[in-house]
Amino acid sequence: MNILSILAVAAGGAVGAVGRYLMTAAVHRALPPTFPYGTVTVNIVGSLAVGFLSGLFAARADSRDHVLQLFLIAGLCGGFTTFSAFSADTFHLIERGAMGPAAANVVLQVAGALVAVFAGFWIARQL
Repeated sequence: MNILSILAVAAGGAVGAVGRYLMTAAVHRALPPTFPYGTVTVNIVGSLAVGFLSGLFAARADSRDHVLQLFLIAGLCGGFTTFSAFSADTFHLIERGAMGPAAANVVLQVAGALVAVFAGFWIARQL
């Protein structure tokens, strides 16, 4: 671990967090506030990006890309995806007695993210 690696993760995290805020806000303007569609969207899009980027970096295996990999995957994607928001959204749905939407949120987030990671790897391998 060196200062360049730490700065890469920090910079990527800042960019990812702003991206998450902007995408979540856009989704919330477009869809009803009865379900955490914004969180679902960023988690699935972020998982697709993680899968795609991981697939690209795995295929290249070039140590010179380490800082870029940290910036993009640990930083940007880590700042963009929102597991803590997912957990809070699920809690609030349960607290309101919305068990069906809470269960749908868990299934969509987990299954959607896993499918997106697999899809990202598949896309990267097609290049």
